[in-house]
Amino acid sequence: MTLPRYASLMLLLSLALPAMGRAAEIDWSKAESVTVVMTEYQFAPSAVSLRRGVPYRLHLENRGKELHEFTAAAFFRSASVRNPEVLANGGIEVVAQPGETKDVYLVANEAGRFPLSCADHDWEGMVGDITVK
Repeated sequence: MTLPRYASLMLLLSLALPAMGRAAEIDWSKAESVTVVMTEYQFAPSAVSLRRGVPYRLHLENRGKELHEFTAAAFFRSASVRNPEVLANGGIEVVAQPGETKDVYLVANEAGRFPLSCADHDWEGMVGDITVK
C-alpha cells in the first residue's frame, strides 16, 4: 500500500471508529418510542418532534387499506439507523403494507426541519414534517 493511500485509510478509520464506538454505547432498551399511524391519506401525527442525540424507536403502523410509505430522505440520511434493513429505496423510506407495523431504531444527528411524505399519496395531502431540536 502506498503512503498516500495508507494515510487516507488511517484518516478514514480515525473518523469512523469514534462514531462506531458511540453507536455501540447506546442503550437501545431505553429508546424513546414515537408512534406514527398511516391511514388514507394522512400521518397521525403529521408533525414529529425529536431531540438530537437521543435514541428513538420510530414505530410505524399502517392502519389503512393501501400500501403507504414513510418517505423522509433527508432525515434518514442525517440519522444513525440501527436497523437499516427496514429502510427501502436506497435508505430513504419505510414501506408498510396494509395492517403492517415496522420499527426504526435511530438517533437524529442533525437539528433541523425535514419533509415527510407518502411517496404514493403526497398529492392527496399525505405529508408532514420531522423537526429535530
